Amino acid sequence: MSKRIPTDSVCERMRASVVIRVRDEAAALATLLGLLAAQTEPHEVIVVDSGSADGSADVARRCGARVLELPAAAFTFGGALNLGAAAAAAPIVVALSAHAFPRDAGWLTRMVEPFGDSAVACAFGPSHDWESRPLTGVVRQDAGLARVHPEWGYSNGAGAFRASLWRERGFREDLPGTEDREWALWALERRGAVCVLDPALAVEHDHAHDSLRASFARYAREARGYAMYLELPPYGLKEVFREWWGDQGWHRSWARARLDPRRAARLAGKWWGRRG
Repeated sequence: MSKRIPTDSVCERMRASVVIRVRDEAAALATLLGLLAAQTEPHEVIVVDSGSADGSADVARRCGARVLELPAAAFTFGGALNLGAAAAAAPIVVALSAHAFPRDAGWLTRMVEPFGDSAVACAFGPSHDWESRPLTGVVRQDAGLARVHPEWGYSNGAGAFRASLWRERGFREDLPGTEDREWALWALERRGAVCVLDPALAVEHDHAHDSLRASFARYAREARGYAMYLELPPYGLKEVFREWWGDQGWHRSWARARLDPRRAARLAGKWWGRRG
């Protein structure tokens, strides 16, 4: 059972409201809610269900979560999270994908601890840096770093943000993706704030086994999102080939990088999304 908030005294010391966006992920959601129930940090759980047909909302209710319904036709990534954040009672909102799994019972406490520093707007747990090297320490990302490496930084897949900042300006609902990066950039530029990037905050959140179609669609969606708020350099077929041939990324060899069909799908999606 997911952890409930039974008394006023617990509410007074609750630092985290966990918002989960879900659609037809009942099995993953059940696993995630069990992992959240084991967290030592007092919290509430809000599930935003976007028209699931597999009983995801029922799973959430049985586990003690508050469920908010959003019609599938009305779904946007930013809109679903705005709906959940508006219902959140705690000063820190933790956004989680239904298939993002905390690694231990202290994860939620580690996620909210950076917000003791008033300069922190958001926090996230990447396992690699912007050059795909293992991230071994904490990075305090400011607006300058976010603009130089716009594809690396805060993510609503498993991140936390300050509710008071969100109340000033929510996530853009017109973006097809990257609503998290765009909001973080706004917060960092407006406030001179930082985003704490700490590998200790990472979760099990793996897209490595997505289908080629899903990889293509995801990266095309993100590329369209970036283009809606950033001035980006050209990314034509020449740039696709240069990145495909010259960027080994996290692969152990050049051959693996160049022959990885999912990587090819991601690059094709990025190109498609940046077209015109």
